[in-house]
Amino acid sequence: MNFWRLWAMAHKEVIQLRRDTRSLVLAFLLPLLLLLLFGYAISFDVRNVRTALLDQDNSAQSRQLIDAFRASGYFEFSTPIARTSDIGSLLDHGKAQLVLVIPPDFGRKLGSGQTAQVQAVVDGSDANSATIVLAYTRAIAQTYSLKAQLDGRIVQRPITAESRVWYNEELTSRNMIVPGLIAVIMMIVAAMLTSLTIAREWERGTMEQLAATPVTRAEVVLGKLLPYIAIGLADVVMCVVLGVWLFGVPFHGSVWLLMALSTSFLIGALGLGIFISAVARSQLLATQMAMILTFLPAFLLSGFMYAIDVMPKALQLLTYLVPARYFLVVTRGIFLKGVGADVLRVQGLLMIGFAVIGLALAIFVFRKEIR
Repeated sequence: MNFWRLWAMAHKEVIQLRRDTRSLVLAFLLPLLLLLLFGYAISFDVRNVRTALLDQDNSAQSRQLIDAFRASGYFEFSTPIARTSDIGSLLDHGKAQLVLVIPPDFGRKLGSGQTAQVQAVVDGSDANSATIVLAYTRAIAQTYSLKAQLDGRIVQRPITAESRVWYNEELTSRNMIVPGLIAVIMMIVAAMLTSLTIAREWERGTMEQLAATPVTRAEVVLGKLLPYIAIGLADVVMCVVLGVWLFGVPFHGSVWLLMALSTSFLIGALGLGIFISAVARSQLLATQMAMILTFLPAFLLSGFMYAIDVMPKALQLLTYLVPARYFLVVTRGIFLKGVGADVLRVQGLLMIGFAVIGLALAIFVFRKEIR
């Protein structure tokens, strides 16, 4: 390894980047657009649930229950309905996501100390939203039942459970999504950037000039890698600043630890991109391969969108080969929990292993010879 040859390769790649405005736009604008798009578009929070009300009791107790639903801020009540036959039509046309049915004996049963039932009819075409709406409904009903007015006095159950949420007290989905997005975005952008490097040399005919130099394969790969590591770290900083400033995500951990672990992750992702570029030798094919090998696994198999524990066993085993899975644990742990290297050492070692394998594959596959 010769330092001056390595430096010359890195300098050559910087000049190439300055001439290629498309790569610079891809390097800095794409992470910004993806963060803004996914950060605002993806949300697991359910707000303003369209709710229809069928109050067959019209008692003081039923009105108190309705007020409890309104006070939660999650439900948006429409015009009350008068018949149960209207429920199906409302759900069919999407005019209501939830229909709350209070039976005619609701107040009488509460007044006599009996158990009163309330029916919640939920549109289950969106299973995720339906599950969340049912959880909201149960929570409000349980809170109301803990403090029901019977004969003018407050009756409370003898045992109550007090819950506390750590790290994300408000259960805001954006606090979970944005740190995960950094892992997904950097996996995509890093691999796509370097997937064009060697393929571009072949398409422009400059590989012949490179083959005539004494530079080694390792010096070519590492020299091309260095400028993109700096660009990747700049993108990480940009995403972190936007996540904290624009989306209001709390940052409790160490910036230096995040940068160190991000470096090891980026080296592996960039090495994977160079490996793809060396195999494909075509910028179009390299871009398509990079998207398939990075976007889909990072988005679907890293635990970002779907919990790994609920996946089939075969897919769970496959997720161990997705480096974004480990970087996602790092970003969420440092952002929300403020954990240190003692907690993230396993993920750090696995990402270092990923970096070594990515570089080794890129050096092994790359050939200077003209065939």
